[in-house]
Amino acid sequence: MVKYNNSELDKVFHALSDTTRRAILARLANGDALVTELAEPFDMSLPAVSKHLTVLERANLIQRHKDGRIRRCQLNAGPLETAAEWIKFYRQFWEAQLDSLAKYLQDNKGDKS
Repeated sequence: MVKYNNSELDKVFHALSDTTRRAILARLANGDALVTELAEPFDMSLPAVSKHLTVLERANLIQRHKDGRIRRCQLNAGPLETAAEWIKFYRQFWEAQLDSLAKYLQDNKGDKS
């Protein structure tokens, strides 16, 4: 198995565990956005949205830039690739297990013990 930085991977999965944060990442996949634009669809205060952005930033999933009073966010998809690789390793495991089960069932189709 590929070696992963567990601390970084933990931060990514923690960040992805929340619906609001996943929605923010989905919005940023379309391009950079102002913090106020990211906050618009949510029924929460700007400080609450900022806390979500902090979690995403700590997971290195976004970068925030400040231009005077304007704060812009940008997606950093690199850590998502690492998480996808981690999931892919286990996907291969489960697919092998399911293939074995299918073969077993096929081989024992006629057995009525």
